Amino acid sequence: MERGILIVGLNHRTAPVALRERLGFRQDELRTALASLMQVPGVKESAIVSTCNRVEVIVCIDTCVPHVEHGIATFLASARGVVREEFEPHLYTRAGRAAVRHLFRVASSLDSMVVGEPQILGQMKEHYAEASSAGASRSVLHRAFHRSFAVAKRVRTETGIASKAVSVASVAVDLARTIFETLDDKTAMLIGAGKMSELAARHLKSHGVADIIVANRTFDRAVELARAFSGIPVPLERLTEFLKLADVVIGSAGALEYLITPATVHEVLRARRQRPMFFIDMGVPRNFDPAVNALANVYLYDMDDLAKVVAGNMGEREREARRAETIVEAEVEGFWRWFTNLDVVPTIVALREKVEAIRRSELEKALNSLQDETPRHRALLEALTSAIVNKILHAPISSLKRQGADSVPDDLVASVRRLFDLELPPAEPPPPEDEEDA
Repeated sequence: MERGILIVGLNHRTAPVALRERLGFRQDELRTALASLMQVPGVKESAIVSTCNRVEVIVCIDTCVPHVEHGIATFLASARGVVREEFEPHLYTRAGRAAVRHLFRVASSLDSMVVGEPQILGQMKEHYAEASSAGASRSVLHRAFHRSFAVAKRVRTETGIASKAVSVASVAVDLARTIFETLDDKTAMLIGAGKMSELAARHLKSHGVADIIVANRTFDRAVELARAFSGIPVPLERLTEFLKLADVVIGSAGALEYLITPATVHEVLRARRQRPMFFIDMGVPRNFDPAVNALANVYLYDMDDLAKVVAGNMGEREREARRAETIVEAEVEGFWRWFTNLDVVPTIVALREKVEAIRRSELEKALNSLQDETPRHRALLEALTSAIVNKILHAPISSLKRQGADSVPDDLVASVRRLFDLELPPAEPPPPEDEEDA
């Protein structure tokens, strides 16, 4: 078998979410899907990575079998009940080194919607574990996935790709941490109880904020969100009463007029004995009067301010991503040398064994035809034929062994096998223990 690595899939860049949803696999569907995938002609090992932003089939294939990618598209259509014509224009195919590079970039979050996000690595580990336990992954994909995990670890530790926040909610909390040395003894108030407030609450809690107050026009929703974060729900009409307790105030409510004015904050500051307050206005229209920022001990950021910080952080991530790409490229070359050598040694052994078998067979015929064969004759013919075989094999075997910094050309091993009609033993199973990964 001439082995290759192939990825067929679609992602957030090539397909809309409505299509990705239809082609996606739940975790509990993967084992059955993998069993079907292994029936595709030419597929020898397989794994499926399915998230909200991508659906990818990763396979080790027999390259002698043509059009494996078409078989994978047919599998997707059958497994998900979607007509091929609906999704095929959105598919991409990566083969060989390009497939390995793609896998490493995905694990390192270089191919993510938000570069540097950590979720994809955990999802890949879960999906690969499913492929491994189902017996769909063997030596090649075992090595490929575990190297991708190690590459992701290198990228995280050797670059700052994930060090800068790039979501509005996380940036808001990071800004609060620049105003106050610590959030551990601080109280935050969320005005509004929608998705943005929920994300902000998660970030606040993860950075140790002591207490959260939730004020919302629909009190039941305030109660629901406050309960999720062990906070205090407040009716919106009592906002001013509780505002004096808040060090950080985040607004993301739908309002046609300002909910907080300079006069309100002036009174609140008096009650707080001028202790600083940090306002983050994520409302559109704005929740806080911009004039609030003119008061002493008050810091106000609106969506435009947050967007500038996000843009700066994205630029920083892009610079770090370029460093990460260098790491990925070096790791791809290292993996590819290993992958090429998978077949080099068995090919050399098979070549020697085949030619040696021919030599011995022909030698025996020649010796049997001699009437006066002596041990000396046999020794001379053994030496002669062995020398001829070694000289003939020297060039092809030297070419196969010549690795160094460059791997064997992709088609050299396959050409040697075809020229000499060699048969190799089946692929070995993966090692019993996982390699070191992230």
